[in-house]
Amino acid sequence: MTIHHSRVSSHLLDRVSGWLKQTALNGDSLETIVTGFCERLAAAGLPLSRIHLSFSMLHPLYDALGFTWLRGQGMTVEGYRADEDDDDANRFLKSPYYYLLSNNLDHLRRQITPLTPNEFPIFEELKAMGTTDYIAFVQSFGEASGQGMIGSWATDAPGGFGDDVIDALLRVQNSLAVAAKMAVLGKLADNMLTTYLGANSGKRVLSGQVRRGDGETIRAALVMADMRQSTMLAEKEGRQVYIDTLNEFFDAIATPFNGEGGEILSFLGDGFLAVYPCGRHREPSQVAVHSAMTAVRQATARMEQLNTTRRKKGLSEIRYGIGLHVGNVMFGNVGLKDRLTFSAFGSAVNEVQRLQTLTKKFNSPIVASQSFAGYSGGEWETLGDEKLRGVRQKVTLLKPSDAHLQLDYAETMQSKALETRSEAEQVMLLYRNNRKPQTRDLWNKLLQ
Repeated sequence: MTIHHSRVSSHLLDRVSGWLKQTALNGDSLETIVTGFCERLAAAGLPLSRIHLSFSMLHPLYDALGFTWLRGQGMTVEGYRADEDDDDANRFLKSPYYYLLSNNLDHLRRQITPLTPNEFPIFEELKAMGTTDYIAFVQSFGEASGQGMIGSWATDAPGGFGDDVIDALLRVQNSLAVAAKMAVLGKLADNMLTTYLGANSGKRVLSGQVRRGDGETIRAALVMADMRQSTMLAEKEGRQVYIDTLNEFFDAIATPFNGEGGEILSFLGDGFLAVYPCGRHREPSQVAVHSAMTAVRQATARMEQLNTTRRKKGLSEIRYGIGLHVGNVMFGNVGLKDRLTFSAFGSAVNEVQRLQTLTKKFNSPIVASQSFAGYSGGEWETLGDEKLRGVRQKVTLLKPSDAHLQLDYAETMQSKALETRSEAEQVMLLYRNNRKPQTRDLWNKLLQ
């Protein structure tokens, strides 16, 4: 067999390493770094046909972010979601990465021919691609960090990788790890702030709005939702059942309000407050209210589906109340000097909270103010007039008609998309359950 020598240019390789250092200083995203890195390696003349790189993210919802580059086809980005419902943990157990982790190895190389045994399932795919050489690697970002990079290089060059190419890959691998670590830390901060504070609040913190008192007054459509009889459930079923039920409730009812212009600003015990910021004129107010109403319809359908599932399991239904309103709210940074949070407050927030509690009095799961219903359009049924605390005049309360709560086709498809996982996400699900305890420990050293 003739070994391929690519005559790797050290000058071009140094340019790639220099570019990686600059991206780290610039604070570029991990996606930008990895995509640019792969294309620059190919442009430098390295005979690579496939590159796979995965990075642990320490994200509350995702285990890792994966990138697969194929020559001539570009980059595929994969988000691997943390979940406990995987069906095929053997895929990871039979991977080169597990072999590396379980044997405390940094690299694994296999030259591949049509006669090479399928030591790992990935080899069958590589053979179909005409791969001649394959190198897998593991690189931690620091033993105490719980973060790291795993990946592989593949070539279809005759004879596989020459020593000069392997040396080049080892050199740029270290530079990539440094740049990627900086990007992962940046993405970690963004992920955590977005998950715990919300997208808008998280951006405000990252942009430097961190002083107590920083804030502004905004107009928004407001949604306040709450789970009924939660105290009774907690006392009757215990802590874990209550927490699991509460998460089921939030998954069903809250998910639609965290997108399409809306943001869940805070979870309040067994309820939440969502806002749809808008301008002060009629048209932007209508847009915000229509988005909020779409989410209401989706949430109602999702709760019906959840309760149908619970009834089949012999569990009690989860009841809820939703208040809908439009008004001005003060949005800002409040709290102690060393313990702050973003929050919305003001009379409109108090009013929507009162509307939510009135769902009990009027025996309707949804109660809206006249201002909200007026911007929404559609059919509404008047419930009556009610004096709200802090409001001089009585407020007319309404509930949406059954017809107004019916999802149209587009909204139904949008609601289904909320639960759709990509094939890439399913890959990470293969890694989570039914693993030997030692397997989970090994993987968690790199991907937590």
